Amino acid sequence: MTDNDDRVAGLLLAAGGGRRLGGRPKALLAHRGRPLVEHAAGVLRAAGCARVHIVLGARADTVRERAALDGCVLVDNPDWERGMGTSLRAGLASLAGTGARAALVSLVDQPGIGAAATARVRAAYRDETSLASAAYDGVRGHPVLLGAAHWAGVAATAAGDRGARAYLREHAAAVALVECGDVARPYDIDTEADLARLE
Repeated sequence: MTDNDDRVAGLLLAAGGGRRLGGRPKALLAHRGRPLVEHAAGVLRAAGCARVHIVLGARADTVRERAALDGCVLVDNPDWERGMGTSLRAGLASLAGTGARAALVSLVDQPGIGAAATARVRAAYRDETSLASAAYDGVRGHPVLLGAAHWAGVAATAAGDRGARAYLREHAAAVALVECGDVARPYDIDTEADLARLE
């Protein structure tokens, strides 16, 4: 294990209540026989993140019961209904003081993005000023690497369901785009029709 394994922490946003899925939390959707949150945490680990923090919200107690998330730090977001921005803020706050120098942020509802793409973005880490994002045919997507020097700025602008979008747009010149379209498909599981993409 290299020093960088602890410097880049995985940060999985998994608090959503699945409003367009009839109120089924995305973290609990079944994928390959296990809850989606378990799959997503495994992707971050397989990509080289020794430390993984997972932000939970909707039915957090049930997620804790059903998903095997041993070794992960589980972070409760009581404000999850106010959008992804609150989860990003909670997750970044949970990393303060851990020694992490960057957060590799992924979303629980993108099972088409696996370890290959996630590891590529993680490899863009240089130091705590790093900013990088997966790109799909040149369009910015997830996961996103946020160096610790940017956490306060991201937290200050994260609102609603926008997460780091405003901050990344403002600092676009500094964001390293890591093309991942050849190894991942960045679809979201948002609606009933999307459930067909789960295995």
